[in-house]
Amino acid sequence: MTKNINTSATIIVTGAAGFIGSCLVSFLNEKGYENLILVDEFGREDRELNLLHKKFIVQVERENFFEWYQKENYKADFVFHLGARTDTTEFNYAIHQHLNIDYSEKIWKLCTENNIPLVYASSAATYGDGAFGYSDEDDCLAEKLQPLNPYGVSKNEFDKWVFKQTTNPPFWAGLKFFNVYGPNEYHKARMASVIFHSFNQIKQNGKVKLFKSHKEGFKDGEQLRDFVYVKDVVSVCNWLMQNQPASAIYNLGTGSARSFNDLVKSTFAGLGLAPNIEFINMPLDIRDKYQYFTEASMAKLKAAGYTDDFYSLEKGVEDYVKNYLSTHLFY
Repeated sequence: MTKNINTSATIIVTGAAGFIGSCLVSFLNEKGYENLILVDEFGREDRELNLLHKKFIVQVERENFFEWYQKENYKADFVFHLGARTDTTEFNYAIHQHLNIDYSEKIWKLCTENNIPLVYASSAATYGDGAFGYSDEDDCLAEKLQPLNPYGVSKNEFDKWVFKQTTNPPFWAGLKFFNVYGPNEYHKARMASVIFHSFNQIKQNGKVKLFKSHKEGFKDGEQLRDFVYVKDVVSVCNWLMQNQPASAIYNLGTGSARSFNDLVKSTFAGLGLAPNIEFINMPLDIRDKYQYFTEASMAKLKAAGYTDDFYSLEKGVEDYVKNYLSTHLFY
């Protein structure tokens, strides 16, 4: 049943200055939503352009948000909680505990107490090495999963916490993002997508360096990931807001694993160039924590009613390279 979240609705977006958050703000603006409350850490110059020309009511500093919300008269109609520490090489777990668990619990409680529907960002990093598969059908699976880094652990810990709650928002959905790529990730440095790094390597020296495989059964460049275009991600977010199906955790990928070789070849194709790939050793600090295969099971989201087609890897990379990276534009 479609819910009445019309364009006059007040919507909170956390992580609004980041990659996916700023793309969601742009998408919502395109749909006519301008009563947006943006929450983030706004002092970073490298992310200011992500929100240039975006329409919203107010920006609220992340650490001041809960006190601010209590004092103001805004009544939010929906919350997208996308803010998180997403650096998979950050090994200070206290940072993940504060931003990915404690802060998320406060968001959950705010939505519960104020009867506000919620979509929050989980992660495919919760699946670890994939030993238990990539299905979102079994809620008990979260207790068994063994993520490979502190970021994944923190996301899984919050999912586990959610399943234990007896009082909930009127609707909630946790989205296990797989490998998201697309515009507005210029600030992400090492954590930016392989497409972003490939494009820059091609422009600099005409070739792309990919990690060699250090696992039997995978050839160099044939590591497989489910790469999903950010425009599909924000489309799903909007659909969940409008339709509010059964509250649950949902995978968000394409459902089709593709190789890094395929991805890089698509990046060269977007530039009208022949592929030129060099394989290098994987850094030791990530070698034993590296996912060699991820593929989202998308049956649950489809059964909930989402029917739109996802960008193919080739079409998504082409759009990203030609319309954003080549011109350094933002979405």
